[in-house]
Amino acid sequence: MPFRAFRVITLTRRSHHRFSTPLTFSSLPQFQPHNFLPWLEKKANSTISSSLSISNSPYGNSLFASNSIQTGDCILQVPYSVQITAHNLPPEIRTSIGEDVGNIAKLAIVLLIHKNLGQDSEWHPYISCLPPQEEMHNTIFWNESELDMIRASSVYQETIYHKSQIEKDFLVIRPVLENFCQSFGDFTCKDFMHACTLVGSRAWGSTKGLSLIPFADFLNHDGISEAIVMSDDDKQCSEVTADRDYVPGEQVLIRYGKFSNATLMLDFGFTIPYNIYDQVQIQFDIPKHDPLHDMKLELLQQYFVPPTNDAKGLKCSVNSFTIKEVKSARGKGKGVPQSLRALARILSCTTPQELNHLVIEAGQTDGRLARRPLQDTNKEIQAHQMLSSLFIQLIEECNTTLMSLDSCDTTSLCERLPVRRQMAQDLLHGELRILKSASAWLENYCFSLT
Repeated sequence: MPFRAFRVITLTRRSHHRFSTPLTFSSLPQFQPHNFLPWLEKKANSTISSSLSISNSPYGNSLFASNSIQTGDCILQVPYSVQITAHNLPPEIRTSIGEDVGNIAKLAIVLLIHKNLGQDSEWHPYISCLPPQEEMHNTIFWNESELDMIRASSVYQETIYHKSQIEKDFLVIRPVLENFCQSFGDFTCKDFMHACTLVGSRAWGSTKGLSLIPFADFLNHDGISEAIVMSDDDKQCSEVTADRDYVPGEQVLIRYGKFSNATLMLDFGFTIPYNIYDQVQIQFDIPKHDPLHDMKLELLQQYFVPPTNDAKGLKCSVNSFTIKEVKSARGKGKGVPQSLRALARILSCTTPQELNHLVIEAGQTDGRLARRPLQDTNKEIQAHQMLSSLFIQLIEECNTTLMSLDSCDTTSLCERLPVRRQMAQDLLHGELRILKSASAWLENYCFSLT
């Protein structure tokens, strides 16, 4: 679903004044939501939507059916010409930054440039409708005590890593902007982090990069919706087709993706009470005190896929595994990765002879190291009991954290804490469900071998 950039915006001389105080998104004069669609359609010189209107919801500006919508109706079409991409960066800045900075950061700079232009920006009506940082609940904005609520989840470390990457990009970008235009003397890391988070939560990805799609990004998420933002290069627009009927006044929803609560809270700043796409990321390493540590590490490096970068640029270890829900204790264990079970078989070995035997067994079958059940049933049970112990430990940690959250009194604390506590509870309840399903499968598997 490619998106196409449309043109490059250049700064005029009037952008070279300095603001006496830092200008935040929330301090921009607000453009009235009921005027937004007429402004965008005038800018696009085409009809964007005849069936949707902007109204306020508990989640901010949202889109509602302004008349009856039938399944299969095209409910909006946003031309490429009124979408914002990294190609909108002034050529001078784009050339100076080069490829060291990703598209999220580049698109964030576009927002900051137009934020500084204020009402002089051609995108002012859009920029002024973006949520201020204090209304966003992405974990990158949580303080240390709030992050403690999710320390039992991998989201904790992912948040720290994500924040550090934005700070690194900021160190690269700021000197470039300061050299290009004096008005960026008030440009702070906090401003940049906010802009990056706006882009990360609103932009749509494609083979061309990222695009901010005004009006379409007011659509909220429903994990079970089949409606998504599609792109049509022939029509030169992005569009959404309704996946069900809507009555006038009903909020229209789409699916951002098949995202777990971990992804939703990190990238979008919200969670779903029961998320069918929940999963757990765990780390399972060779103990440093293991006498066979070097031999086992050598086998892993030889037989397992080398570490790679995931879609977000995070370094993925060969010992990092994604656990999904096992629907039945009698199932085939698709939620417990075969690679994780293979690693457990390797880690359970206590002698060089046992490790060598794994290599021999692999050569007798499909060549994959310990991917099939061990011929020694007792060792197979031992390996899976090791995994079971890991899951039991993770379950206990989740339960302990959830109990502390349940007993925490937030009535007299700041307004944001109850929201973030509920997000933490949604996350941990989902991960607890996944861990319990995997633990039950492991228990059943070991029992079946006795």
